[in-house]
Amino acid sequence: MEKPAFLDRDRPDVPDLVVPGGVTPFYLAGRPVRGRLVRLGVLADALLTRHDNPAPVTSLAGKALALVASLASALKFQGSFSLQIKGDGPISMLVADCTDTGALRFYARTDEDALEALLARTPRPMDRDLLGSGYLALTVDQGPDTDRHQGIVDIAGDTLADMATHYFTTSEQHACWLMLSCTMTDAGWRAGGLVLERIAGEGGSHVVDNAEADANWETATILASTLSTAELLDDGLPPAQLLHRLFHEENLHVSQPRALAFGCRCSRARLAEVLQTFPDDDLDHMSEDSGTIVMTCEFCNKDFHFPRKDITADL
Repeated sequence: MEKPAFLDRDRPDVPDLVVPGGVTPFYLAGRPVRGRLVRLGVLADALLTRHDNPAPVTSLAGKALALVASLASALKFQGSFSLQIKGDGPISMLVADCTDTGALRFYARTDEDALEALLARTPRPMDRDLLGSGYLALTVDQGPDTDRHQGIVDIAGDTLADMATHYFTTSEQHACWLMLSCTMTDAGWRAGGLVLERIAGEGGSHVVDNAEADANWETATILASTLSTAELLDDGLPPAQLLHRLFHEENLHVSQPRALAFGCRCSRARLAEVLQTFPDDDLDHMSEDSGTIVMTCEFCNKDFHFPRKDITADL
């Protein structure tokens, strides 16, 4: 006998994939600098290729995944950390989130006609061209019993890294430096990022008006700027070795790496609960000729099929 939808909490047919060293935290002892090196590795290809998006959209989504992975790994929380961008460009919405355990997922909503027109004019558009004008929000959600922490700023800058830097400058008054990259390689899609944050010391407040700290921060950002996309996304170059190349003269200390994973949290049970909120007339309208309702998870692009006879409106 088939398991009822509301009891079926099995994970959908998606990759059970974990990258053990996806995020490598580090700090420069005696300097006002801490950071994270993020490499999604094969996880980038697994996540990104579940959606049939044009390359510029895929590239932006990969950078968004690297960004939320880097920011979430710096926080102490239980729940999810999300990036949401809404704009008036061909990509009207971009969502990426990462849980406290490193589970990643994303969704991009695109206007195909507007995107086709943009790519005809500009084959290699900037991130801002894809997103247009709108807002960027970063949110920490620790469940229904805890208030969400959210910061919102307008979209500013040509690249997603610029937009995130603008967020920290205006919303958090927090100096940071970011590099984000996502591209197709011989091994498939790869995405990664390098994030530096300016602090007073371990657990300290942010540095203000300190000439030596200013000089140390500038040195760190200059060294970080020498990082190439090829180095950032090279599967064969160990993270610790890459960081050593950049900061070996700056008293580098590498911390314990953190894992990243394929992390869509959809299930038949959750979608069945959503369906039960619709009136019977709407459920009948949603039902196909075969008597089946099909729901697609926007994050993992997985179709779920529900016999209409098994779904009753919970009104």
